[in-house]
Amino acid sequence: MANTMQKQKKTIRIIGAPMDYGQARRGVDMGPSAVRYAGLQDRLRRLGYEVIDYGNIPMPIVEEVVEHEHGHDNARARHLPTVVNVCQAIYTTAETHIGADDFAIFLGGDHSISVGSVAAMRRRGNVGVIWVDAHGDYNTPETTISGNIHGMPVSALVGEGAQPLIDVGYPGAKLTPQQLVMIGIRDLDSAERTRLTTSGIHIFTMADIDTHGMAGITRQALDILGGHEAIHVSLDLDSLDPDHAPGVGTPVPGGLTYREAHLLMEMLSQAGVVTSMDIVEINPILDQRNQTAELAVELVASLLGKRIL
Repeated sequence: MANTMQKQKKTIRIIGAPMDYGQARRGVDMGPSAVRYAGLQDRLRRLGYEVIDYGNIPMPIVEEVVEHEHGHDNARARHLPTVVNVCQAIYTTAETHIGADDFAIFLGGDHSISVGSVAAMRRRGNVGVIWVDAHGDYNTPETTISGNIHGMPVSALVGEGAQPLIDVGYPGAKLTPQQLVMIGIRDLDSAERTRLTTSGIHIFTMADIDTHGMAGITRQALDILGGHEAIHVSLDLDSLDPDHAPGVGTPVPGGLTYREAHLLMEMLSQAGVVTSMDIVEINPILDQRNQTAELAVELVASLLGKRIL
């Protein structure tokens, strides 16, 4: 695939999904606002793109959700009906507004939003996914410790777990395990670890990055997904070390450095294969002067063509 893809894709369409029902810690619902405040649109326009922001998908506040689901919520998959409805709205909005030649950015919210965004992007063709995260997000209602759905989206996307989540957009799995590459993994639940080792998903842990370097890992990821028409990047900001990205709900020490994260985005940009992305799990309440959202904007700019020289 030619490395001029980003230059050809002059229109970027942004959809906000300020959902925090997929986790217990409040605050990531303010993530889309934080990223916009950090100057996302201006940065992308300076790179030569037309930018259209469709605002946020409407959703109830969590207190209304709790009251509505009283007596019906599943402790093994908390707020499942509401999460499914929001993911379906993400899917429908993307189907309505994002054309085949557009670049799509989905602003979360917790990582549950990826069930809707990946389903929509998968409709555009043979799309591989690079999942950049400290966590595997490969639990199911049967294996979860917390019941938080933001720990389950990868399972749902490969057709495992809660059926309503699997069927967002259209029935059945959206990806095979071979269409997924995980980068930055360093914090797994015990049962989740067991499932991942036999999943068929390509996983690069922080130990792999320490051993082979981010450049080597990125090349391997691109080789693994080389048969796909395009790549969707699902970027959880907790993939970075908390020293660089303090404003996340589930920080884990020992993450990606500032330069490792930028190198990943720069190499993906040079490959010209990425056509959509998620930015998730930014919690401004826990941040320092919007540092994490500003870093997210810098990483998006690197992915979309910003160069040092």
